[in-house]
Amino acid sequence: MLDIKFIRDNLELCKTAAINKNRVVDWDTLLTLDDTRKALIQKTEVLRAERNTISRERSDEGVKRGKAIKDELKKLEDELRSTEEQFSLAMLTVPNVPDPSVPVGKDETGNVEIKKWGEPTAFDFTPKDHIDLAKSLDLIDFERGAKVGGSRAYFLKNEAAQIEVALMFYTLQKLVAKGYTPLIAPSLVKEFTFVGNGQFPWGREEVYSIPKDDVFLAGTAEVPVTAYYSDEMLYEKDLPKKFVAYSPCFRREAGSYGKDTRGVYRLHQFNKIEQVIISDAETSTSLTLHEELLANSEEILQDLKLPYRVLLMCTGDMGEPQVKKYDIETWMPGRNGYGETMSNSFMGDFQSRRLKIRYKGKDGNIKFCHTLNNTAVASPRILVAIFENYQQSDGSIRIPDVLQPFVGKKEIRR
Repeated sequence: MLDIKFIRDNLELCKTAAINKNRVVDWDTLLTLDDTRKALIQKTEVLRAERNTISRERSDEGVKRGKAIKDELKKLEDELRSTEEQFSLAMLTVPNVPDPSVPVGKDETGNVEIKKWGEPTAFDFTPKDHIDLAKSLDLIDFERGAKVGGSRAYFLKNEAAQIEVALMFYTLQKLVAKGYTPLIAPSLVKEFTFVGNGQFPWGREEVYSIPKDDVFLAGTAEVPVTAYYSDEMLYEKDLPKKFVAYSPCFRREAGSYGKDTRGVYRLHQFNKIEQVIISDAETSTSLTLHEELLANSEEILQDLKLPYRVLLMCTGDMGEPQVKKYDIETWMPGRNGYGETMSNSFMGDFQSRRLKIRYKGKDGNIKFCHTLNNTAVASPRILVAIFENYQQSDGSIRIPDVLQPFVGKKEIRR
């Protein structure tokens, strides 16, 4: 959420940001509601001051006027409450303003490749995709997964299950060694966490809900972990707060109907390690932390010896809350191209304003924190890259060196 004063002082900038992010905002209604809200606040304050003055009087006229003020105040307060609710909803439709370094573009075609590591894997045989590899080596059971869980459901079996657990533990330990606090985050969360993260109101159709219990299933640990300090006051000396969080993730994928329906690239349920940072409000510091999150994910892929590229996302292909966003795409021979495996976002104080995460600076001033997050590893999507890049001519799969100690073998073969 942006500050209304910032919006008024930078209205054209905010309008341009919304257009570049392909979002429609009713600016006239928003500003009118703000004007109405301010006028009602002023009226109620005047009446309260008058009520306080006459309360010290004992005259019949004062008593009569006091009753009239009480009725007027009730009417004004009801109107103010309704206006405040409408204003709050209107404010939720305003997207964040991108950093000046972000390229302007309508969709993914406007993203800019800024880095590439490794070369696409070359084979002296015809490679298989992860689906054929998984079936021939009994690593993923798609049929029974669909029988039990419906579309996009699956069972990881044998070494695939071991490798996923190994990936999660390896990544967790790596980031703990870098000073990140480990968390196992809840997947069942309250609605305010989605509003606070900026996924609601825009992405509500992508989220599984459980109306009977008034909770939702989170699609990433970013949702609960960013809300960890909601409605709390932190201190600058204790910032930044760095977390590495494991959670099962759930996504309806309503907007991707008919897309990537084969295999385990796009699923309703998967497991993920997420990096989340709560920092002070110094943009230069936050941008440095943004690069740190990127470096962490790159290091993991380099440890796995998986070729990848880094994209700076354009305005039309980044989310509403983001100030700046990188995606990492890993080479997947079965797609004959790169596929997204990590997403790295700097949000400014957009989320902290919604979640009321503040800190007291060394100068005594109170400010809203900045928030950042990035995928460390998500599985089984990363298994697509591992299986396809590490396949061998005889149909076996070599296990990445860093994971071999966890799995207890060097290859998967039957």
